[in-house]
Amino acid sequence: MMRMGFWPRCCSGLHRGRAGRVVRVVLLGVATLCIWVQASAEQPVATFSIVAYDPDTGDLGVAVQSKFFAVGAAVPFARAGVGAIATQAMGNMSYGPRGLDMLELGVVPADVIATLTGGDEERAQRQVGLVNANGVAAAHTGTACMSWAGHRVGENYSVQGNILVSEKTIDAMARAFEETDGILGERLVCAIEEGQAAGGDSRGVQSAAILVVREGGGYGGLSDRYCDLRVDDHEDPIGELRRMFDMWKHDALIMEGYRLSDEEEWEKAFDAGRRAVAMSPSDGEPHYHLACYYSKAGMYEEALKELEEAFELDGVLPSWAAEDTDLEPLGDMERFRRLLTGQEAPGR
Repeated sequence: MMRMGFWPRCCSGLHRGRAGRVVRVVLLGVATLCIWVQASAEQPVATFSIVAYDPDTGDLGVAVQSKFFAVGAAVPFARAGVGAIATQAMGNMSYGPRGLDMLELGVVPADVIATLTGGDEERAQRQVGLVNANGVAAAHTGTACMSWAGHRVGENYSVQGNILVSEKTIDAMARAFEETDGILGERLVCAIEEGQAAGGDSRGVQSAAILVVREGGGYGGLSDRYCDLRVDDHEDPIGELRRMFDMWKHDALIMEGYRLSDEEEWEKAFDAGRRAVAMSPSDGEPHYHLACYYSKAGMYEEALKELEEAFELDGVLPSWAAEDTDLEPLGDMERFRRLLTGQEAPGR
């Protein structure tokens, strides 16, 4: 089924297939490795991070902040349906792919940690946290990690940090994750926000990142990178990450609304659509997509009301509606046809 409208205007020349509904997908490449690879071998990736699993959606993710350039290119690793890993302190980046391979084979997290660190002569300087796709987490903080260093493992998550002001940072992160509602990405960002507010990295701030994976969640449905946002060098990296994440979340809510409506989880779909509208009240597109959810649910009056709002805010949307299969049930309604041609004033 064709799904209209869920594309950035700059990509209007691309095929608008059902698999590619997400607008403004942030296509971020890996930071230039030559700048930091040598540095990473010489200094610890002093940071605080969280790895977590969402049992409601199956999403897995990592969020991280550090006084280190481009931390998002060094610490987080994740694979949909498998697990998420953060490797830091004197980070061993091979822990990421090796650990995920073991998790995919069914090795339990504690044994993955033991295998990764057991043959590592520098394990005393390593810190790693991981969680599998069943929500089982494990972590390791080497005895030589610079103070304050430690971790905390909870249900569906692990938080860890080194060179921190105090253990209050990871305590605040754990509490924030446990007490925050919403999608996994929101809970991850809240966790590092609260960790920073509790003291954070004792050296200061520089970079932050979030990685969330979901099967088919990437651009065009062809990868698992559902949310991959990085702030490589900024005076307020977590604040900038929050700004970017809120932009991403707006469009993720719309995508989630379509997923929920396809599964006939109507009230949850409407809630996602209303939240997207609330985030961008002067944008016609969230109203348009909410109208699609209503139309699919057979709530035609509600759909027409949202279309009126959408068309008033964005004059391009009637052309989308004329071809959108989600709105086909409205096709025989005179009011809908008049809206498409501009013969009915919005608000009637």
